[in-house]
Order: sequence, then C-alpha cells, then structure tokens
Amino acid sequence: MPGKLMDYFNKAPRLGTLSTASRKGNVNAAVFGSPRMVDEKTVVMGLGRDRSLEYLQENPNAVFLIMEPGKSLTEWKGIRVYLKMKTAATSGPKLDDYKIQMAKAFGPDAANMVHAAVTFEVTEVRPLVDMGQGWEKSI
Repeated sequence: MPGKLMDYFNKAPRLGTLSTASRKGNVNAAVFGSPRMVDEKTVVMGLGRDRSLEYLQENPNAVFLIMEPGKSLTEWKGIRVYLKMKTAATSGPKLDDYKIQMAKAFGPDAANMVHAAVTFEVTEVRPLVDMGQGWEKSI
C-alpha cells in the first residue's frame, strides 16, 4: 500500500495546496506542483522566502492536499497528507542538489526562486473526503 501512496503523490502533472499556520494561528495556503515523496514517510519540497516557510519555522505542522476533479462531486479523488517539518536547508549540499533537480525539471527560473529545501515527516494520510474509508479507496 505505501508504494501506491508514493505513486499517487508523485504523479505528474498534479497540483496541491500546502496549508500552514503560524504560532499565533494565522493560516496560509499555497499552491505547489513540485513536492516529492521520497519514501513512505518523507516529503521534500522547495520553498521561497515566503509565508509558508515563515509559518513552518514557527509551527512545523502542515497539510498537503491533492485534489483531482471527477465528472461529479462523488467522483472527485484526492488525499490529505499531514506533515511535520524536520529540516529547512537554506544553504549547503541539500539545497544545492534540490536546486539542480528543480532546474532540470522546471527550468532555472524556478530553481532560483527556491530559498529552502524542506524535509517533512508524513504523520498521517487521510482521504479527500473521510467517510470512514481508508485513503486507498479515495485514489
């Protein structure tokens, strides 16, 4: 089952939203297409000098939501991946390697926007709409 989650999370093209909250409870949601699940418990993504990174430095918990429209609302697919930030590399080999990968995949302009290579631990996975079913039924 974990391989299925990784395949779903990493398939392209796809967009998702990263939701974060500050220490004071201010919330933010940002659209991302580049996060990658590198194993069953780890997600890596690049962030700019933005509200998402600022809030994660105050509160390491986040949710990445992926939605795929269907013909009707009951046919929509998706998952909610609950995350906890472990590291935010703003210099060094981890950031350099991430920028190289970004440049290859999305071009040098996208790579230049990355200020931090952020590593998250996956803490929970839930379906898009939780009707008492496992996540695998939602994808």
